[in-house]
Amino acid sequence: MADLILPAHSYLDDCGIPFERRSFPNTTETGGANVAAALGCREDQMVKTLIFETNAGERVLVMVGSNRSAISGLLKKAIGSRNIRMAPLDVVKETTGYEVGSIPPFHWQPEGFRSFIDEALMKEETLGVGAGQWGEEIMITPENLLRACRGTVLNLTQQPDQLRQGLL
Repeated sequence: MADLILPAHSYLDDCGIPFERRSFPNTTETGGANVAAALGCREDQMVKTLIFETNAGERVLVMVGSNRSAISGLLKKAIGSRNIRMAPLDVVKETTGYEVGSIPPFHWQPEGFRSFIDEALMKEETLGVGAGQWGEEIMITPENLLRACRGTVLNLTQQPDQLRQGLL
């Protein structure tokens, strides 16, 4: 499948953003831990791309490490709404054009769409993001991911008291 060109690949090429194409067996069970194992990476290098929506109808992209969860209060503060929820599967597909499991975090967003990256991801040397088709992964530096998605880096997964104590 090395010659497979997906829209996410074309977008990165068009933007002049370097990345590495990687493949894993499409029989791999879903989940960041399984993809990481298949690619010989650590689980915290794999990025979950989550779509949230507000009660006002805004949809946003949230990226966190596959072994982390966004803290509700931090996420609400980042988005600026107290009423947020994970978007249902049909809304995710309508918003991104992709099925849950391999959503690229770039190329499909309309102008003004907001994307948030957990700051813990910025500490990694290389990240793995979905390429838009199960079995295909894009390896990219955090800085290039930020360029590609035009996102905002925020703490989304660590309580402030944990950061102060150096627990995470």
